[in-house]
Amino acid sequence: MLPPGAASLADLHGEWWVAHTKARVEKALAWNLLERRVGYFLPLVERVSFTGGRKRRSMLPLFSSYLFFCGTEEDRYTTMTTDRVCTVIKVADQPKLVDELGAIESALKSNARLEPYPCPAVGRRCRIISEPFKGLEGVVIRHCGKTRLVLQVSFIAQGAAMEVDAEQLEVID
Repeated sequence: MLPPGAASLADLHGEWWVAHTKARVEKALAWNLLERRVGYFLPLVERVSFTGGRKRRSMLPLFSSYLFFCGTEEDRYTTMTTDRVCTVIKVADQPKLVDELGAIESALKSNARLEPYPCPAVGRRCRIISEPFKGLEGVVIRHCGKTRLVLQVSFIAQGAAMEVDAEQLEVID
């Protein structure tokens, strides 16, 4: 999800951009950026499917058709020349995007089972108060009788939902 040598998002420097990719080329774009030494963040989640009587595991992007990268104006141009990108969007609120992506990175490093949440979540903002996800903040929703915390990426109006126990949450004012 991060290029080799980068232990976390904090290790990546430069201005953040969002690449809206062509269909199903997010991982190929990540390889291109790796070859060109451009820092990126591509959150991946494991999906299990059954085809032809076989169980198949694959790593798929959490946010379909989006890859986050940082660097200079030259790195933005380099990304556009890969022919895998439809548009590159400049991020106006850099600290907010880094915080939101940091929450997703933290959840993935703690082995949270994240699922795409393709629209802005409506609910109360809460914080997890117990390990291993202590400190993660998001919007609480109820889905199929279960409590879920949605970690939103407001810039792309999508999020990632994870199941939590209601007792682990505290409301944020």
